Amino acid sequence: MCFFQGGERIAEAEECRVNNFIKNTANAETEEQSKMKKFLDLLSNEVGKAFEQAGYEKELGRVTISNRPDLCEYQCNGAMAGAKKYKKAPVMIANEVAEFLKSSEVFEKAEVVPPGFLNLNVSAEMIQKYLNDMASSDKFGVEAPAQPKKIMIDYGGPNVAKPLHVGHLRSAVIGESIKRIARYMGHNVIGDIHLGDWGLQMGLIITELKLRQPDLVYFDESYEGEYPEEAPFTISELEEIYPTASGKSKEDAAYKEEAMQNTFKLQNGVRGYRALWKHILNVSVTDLKKNYENLSVEFDLWKGESDVHDVIPEMVDYMKKEGYAHESEGALVVDVKEETDTKEIPPCMILKSDGAALYNTTDLATIMVRMREYKPDEIIYVVDKRQDLYFEQVFRCARKTKLVDENTSLKFLGFGTMNGKDGKPFKTRQGGVMRLEHLIADINEEMLKKILSGREMEAKEAEETSKVIALSALKYGDLSNQASKDYVFDIDRFTSFEGDTGPYLLYTVVRIKSILKRYAENGGSLEGLACKNYSNTSEKNLMMQLVLFNSVMESAYEEIAPHKICAYLYDLANAFNSFYHETKILSEEDEAKKAGWIALLSLTKDVAESCMDVLGFSAPERM
Repeated sequence: MCFFQGGERIAEAEECRVNNFIKNTANAETEEQSKMKKFLDLLSNEVGKAFEQAGYEKELGRVTISNRPDLCEYQCNGAMAGAKKYKKAPVMIANEVAEFLKSSEVFEKAEVVPPGFLNLNVSAEMIQKYLNDMASSDKFGVEAPAQPKKIMIDYGGPNVAKPLHVGHLRSAVIGESIKRIARYMGHNVIGDIHLGDWGLQMGLIITELKLRQPDLVYFDESYEGEYPEEAPFTISELEEIYPTASGKSKEDAAYKEEAMQNTFKLQNGVRGYRALWKHILNVSVTDLKKNYENLSVEFDLWKGESDVHDVIPEMVDYMKKEGYAHESEGALVVDVKEETDTKEIPPCMILKSDGAALYNTTDLATIMVRMREYKPDEIIYVVDKRQDLYFEQVFRCARKTKLVDENTSLKFLGFGTMNGKDGKPFKTRQGGVMRLEHLIADINEEMLKKILSGREMEAKEAEETSKVIALSALKYGDLSNQASKDYVFDIDRFTSFEGDTGPYLLYTVVRIKSILKRYAENGGSLEGLACKNYSNTSEKNLMMQLVLFNSVMESAYEEIAPHKICAYLYDLANAFNSFYHETKILSEEDEAKKAGWIALLSLTKDVAESCMDVLGFSAPERM
């Protein structure tokens, strides 16, 4: 194999030295062949050895990305930290360490800068070795956990019989990405939609339906036969019935009382009402699945509040028997305040004074059932951040009453609001809450216009491609923001092919696909290629972005932060495009150099597509 540096062929002896380095480099000293350390860990290990050789603690060798990239690529501030302990000037410690790094094959530069910083540049061979290891490893070397966790993610949370609106977008998009990231990292993940399917809204629908169609067999209490398989309403009719009934209940006390009585009958097993409820659920869930499918969002469980209704009495009896719950003004509550609280944390109400259950009751019963049936190590709730206090109460109550194991983690990921350009929650032009399917249709339409503008593409392909790109615009526009932050939904900016947008990232990957395709069409093979030493700065910058992949994925998983993958993907796209504009890849006459570049592009594409996949979208073949 030939290697190139600055356009000159490296001598055969140098090639042997590089090959020996690849075989003997530090990261293979004690590790199994199948494992790859994160790049920064490898660098830290090398600098740590130098500290150790100089007579200092190895832990002082921690390496970080430089905050002055104009001066160096990486830095180590360990000498500053060790100065007090070893009673030496930090510059003296740094100089001693730098002497031992002179012989390192990991770094091509190790300079001391007063008062004691170590400025580091990594060697070409080190980067080349690492990238080729990534290319040949499963998941680019992301190490599988020694003990995979079982994680449940509670996201979605729509009410049946009501259409999804823009308020459901963030929970679905963020939850789906967190699920995919955790699975990529090797954990067992279960996503649960947690439907609202058992409350007063069911009684309201039944009441309005009875008013409109009183002769339906479901309302005949003497009927003992089989109920019809077909629902007596369509999804469109159902979506009109609920708001009508809800509006009436706010103005007519008798109507609301009847709805409450019908809710009670449903929950206590009246046959006709249970049959109607199943129709409501089937019609609504079918529509929900279609809408979530348009977002590339999938749930493993379609459980709802109704699934835990029958275990609530058992849970209540347990809380009473064990002395956790007590009466307060007629209601049953569990005190969850703690001595260290700096703000008021109200008791967690389990039953209202009339004995009715609440959301708290249902969520606690759901935790109890999840622990019993799935025994998760972690449960993550992806919900509006304004419910922070509510989940603080529920989590404390679950722990105090021992509904969860001591080691089970309960996490609340509160997300911010999706706002319009006016800074207020996103609305339609008429001022109402926009249906999610209408939002998706709008962004699809905008994307289709841009696809057809100045491009020749068949109508069917253009429509399919526009949906793929529109999904990236929608999801990336959301996920690129830190989940807890509010953000402005700007359809013009999100659908742009320039800047920090989903379409820009897709266009980058499509550009790489085009180059690889042309290389293959010209007789080049994409098999058995390997990255080479870099020949220019932009090429090295691209390599430096690629080696960070493992660290970024791990950080995004540990911090439940999809926006970190978005930031990495954007930086990777920028690094590639700089390299692309500065390098004539396919017209390069030196076939070995060209092959090395093609290997680099292939790895870049694969890494970028893996990032896109965990974010929940993909790139088309052409745009």
